[in-house]
Amino acid sequence: MTDPLTLRLAATVHTARTSQGLSAAVLAENSGVSRAMIGKIERGDVQPTAALLAKLSAALGMTLTELIARAEGDGRRLVRAAEQPVWVDPDSGYRRRSVSPAAGRPLELVEIELPAGAEVPLRASTFLHQQIWVLAGRLRLSEGAEVHELDAGDCLQLGSAPDRVFANPGSLPCRYLVALVPRAT
Repeated sequence: MTDPLTLRLAATVHTARTSQGLSAAVLAENSGVSRAMIGKIERGDVQPTAALLAKLSAALGMTLTELIARAEGDGRRLVRAAEQPVWVDPDSGYRRRSVSPAAGRPLELVEIELPAGAEVPLRASTFLHQQIWVLAGRLRLSEGAEVHELDAGDCLQLGSAPDRVFANPGSLPCRYLVALVPRAT
């Protein structure tokens, strides 16, 4: 049985794609996600992973947080902790909590919890300025060939490498805050 958020994400991806006049084939080409997988996601047949949603949201010109916020359909300025949307990657256990209200653009705050030993590859968004602040645990962030070892309290401004891998080399979960702002054009 498909959960309600997966069904809302399916509708949100479909609506974003069609409102931009994109075919599934064009979205597949732009995102690197197969047309068959896009179809499964848009029908709600599969719960997409963080990596897939990040590729699709970037190809649709939005952040992962914005995609999830649209699926939540929320325009409030205040979102209580218990009401903040949480999404869990079915593959890695990566837990993403949208801290910022959906109406709070352009700044987005996202709390991530990465289980011990987990690794999540994500494609960088070229239209965003991002900083990561580690709240607890250890984070190993690879940006192409450059590797950053971050401990609690460390803050890193992300570079321009297109491919990133977020890994938790520790034995405890790693929690970090991501601040995202659109780059000035």
